[in-house]
Amino acid sequence: MKNATVGEKERRWDAAAKVKGEANFTDDFPILNCLHAKILRSTIAHGRVVTYDITEAAQMPDVIKIVLPEDLPQNQYATAGHPYAMLEAKRDIEDRLMLNRNVRVYGEEIAAVVAKTELAAEKALAKIKVTYEEYPVYLTPQEAMAPDARRIHEERDNVIANTNVGFGDVEAGLAAADFVVKEQFSTGIQQHAHMEKQVAVAFRNDDQRWVCISSTQIPHICRRIIGQALGIPWSQIRVKKPFIGGGFGNKQDVTIEPLTVALSMLCGGRPVKINLTREESLANTRTRHAIDYDIAIGLKSDGTITAIDFGVLSNQGGYASHGHAIGGKGGTFINSLYTTENLRYAAKTIYTNIAAAGAMRGYGIPQVMYALESVIDDCAEKIGMDPIEFRIKNGRPEGYLNPLSKIQQFNFKVNDCLQKGRVAFDYDRKLQESLQYKKGAKRRGVGVASFSYGSGTYPFGLEVSGARLILIQDGSFKLMLGATEIGQGSDTTFSQMAAETLGVSYDKIIRDAMTDTDIDPFDTGAYASRQSYITGFAVRECAEKMKNQILTRASEMYDIRPEYMDIENNQIVYAHNSQVIVSLADFALASFYDMQHGRAIVAESSVNIHHNSYATGCTLAEVEVDVQTGRVTLLSCMNVHDSGKIINPLLAGGQVEGGMAMGVAFGLSEGLRYSAAGKPLNNNLLDYKIPTMMDLPDFDHEFVESVDPLGPYGNKSLGENPLCSPAPAIRNAVKNATGVAINQIPLATQAVFEAMKKAGVIED
Repeated sequence: MKNATVGEKERRWDAAAKVKGEANFTDDFPILNCLHAKILRSTIAHGRVVTYDITEAAQMPDVIKIVLPEDLPQNQYATAGHPYAMLEAKRDIEDRLMLNRNVRVYGEEIAAVVAKTELAAEKALAKIKVTYEEYPVYLTPQEAMAPDARRIHEERDNVIANTNVGFGDVEAGLAAADFVVKEQFSTGIQQHAHMEKQVAVAFRNDDQRWVCISSTQIPHICRRIIGQALGIPWSQIRVKKPFIGGGFGNKQDVTIEPLTVALSMLCGGRPVKINLTREESLANTRTRHAIDYDIAIGLKSDGTITAIDFGVLSNQGGYASHGHAIGGKGGTFINSLYTTENLRYAAKTIYTNIAAAGAMRGYGIPQVMYALESVIDDCAEKIGMDPIEFRIKNGRPEGYLNPLSKIQQFNFKVNDCLQKGRVAFDYDRKLQESLQYKKGAKRRGVGVASFSYGSGTYPFGLEVSGARLILIQDGSFKLMLGATEIGQGSDTTFSQMAAETLGVSYDKIIRDAMTDTDIDPFDTGAYASRQSYITGFAVRECAEKMKNQILTRASEMYDIRPEYMDIENNQIVYAHNSQVIVSLADFALASFYDMQHGRAIVAESSVNIHHNSYATGCTLAEVEVDVQTGRVTLLSCMNVHDSGKIINPLLAGGQVEGGMAMGVAFGLSEGLRYSAAGKPLNNNLLDYKIPTMMDLPDFDHEFVESVDPLGPYGNKSLGENPLCSPAPAIRNAVKNATGVAINQIPLATQAVFEAMKKAGVIED
């Protein structure tokens, strides 16, 4: 019997190194004669630098160079980690310079100091004197769209994009409704807060090319963007990615890498390192988009949805980054979940003077699901229907061809997730028991929310991935990928996939932490929950090619036709009865050194995937609300996921619970705050409220497991999905507990207190 590795709880190959502190991250590599760079940041949010005085700074001990914007190439470039678009109209907006006299956010990169030590660079920064011309500061889309608002980018309107998608006649659908529910929702500015900050080191190597070692999710794309920023051929750049201490989408943007390479160039190729402080990483990299929603939903008295109308304003911040891709994508996923003949999704993305928003785990779906699943809950309440039954009644059927994405929703099991969650969470009992807590200081409630998510970016984005396998003399295999392990466990999953197809045990697949653009096959990177799905196809094809080559070589060596053989449990066997012909280890040794047949066996694949599968699921939450203080305590929480075949249940459970924690934080506590002048107020780990283990319950999760017909191993996405529905489930539970619908997150204590006071729950 052939051994199976897919579906097993294999231990992560990198677990021991990380637990023992032996894993080398970007800042751990000893670099001889390394210089250190620090960035001078603006102390205003909107304006321009009029003058610099660097006299004192240049005389500081150990200072090597002070760099101003005009010392660097003036090539505007885009920072978003998307594949290169052949059509110019499809490319990301090129609105960045490495250093800039034009200030569009507080903390704008306006100069840099290179010194022998970090301390020397920091001391020199403090000696640079800057004068500014200041402009009005716009913190919200509404302010930036005012008729008299100044353009934040002189050559562009403050409205980055304005799209309108949908079908049917929304006005007629609303007119035909027995009830119309109209509400407004707002989401906060969440930051990734990964443990490892952005760090990069660059130098010229022995072949006179430029090496950048970086904590990046997108090494191949990073190479291209460095080349564009510096105006040099991409082949002259080599990007290496070692172990990464989290990214969550923030490292899907190229932030410090071009500047790091440019500074090394100015220093004659000497190594230069930029290592952001925690305060810089929180305030001056990327955030989750804050989005405002204006919604109307038409209902028949029996619960039928007659129309869905979404108006969307997405706060982009000072630079385009991923831009309209986040705010503009929600209509597809609204339509994937709920049946209606009339849908409109009108979205605008607006430049403002806060930190640029980019990719963050969930890529806009946590925001739209918060708004959608909150208003859906309110619709169910409006007609007196159970919220789970309302969702099931209006759910899209399996096999629905989504006209907005042209994706057919095979194996779409959101209703199964809701039904399983109802039982596994003991929803009905908890809902009944909560009736005892509708008065008094501590009140309890139960809430539910659904979600839908893709497995990659097709048809809107390119989905190319590559894999290479090399047979080693002892019968093991080196698996080489351009797909990026960023802590999520993808390398372990890919090793399981390769082992499954080859017919060998998991321990026969060798990976290493370093992704190297000179060595590893092209892959666009770690984002969009694409890896186990898209790169899974590359791994499978590569493993099939390797297996065929092995059996072909074995046919030559042992005079047995290849179709009569198979590989099982690290042995080459007869296919019809599993009788052992030769161990894979003995075959590999002979295959290398046999006088007649010896030569290396290498297989490679590159795939371009033109389909997608929607994964689904739901969250069920139970809360207790202290109506005297506004404090919300999450008592229990469960996610139920439809992600097709689960490749590794152990890793999958970790992904779900980690994502749930981020989703709870999005709903309850996390959010960057700004002064009226645009200055960040809480860009540190004391004031930016990430929940600790003391603030969270033990999470539960379940899977509705099936074999997806389009997945490489029957699998669909899972990485970002767990974050999509906790926030609205908690909001709905708070409403169930208190009778107050709060339509702005995070549901921090003060916000909840003020909402309950306004609603009359708290009396003066």
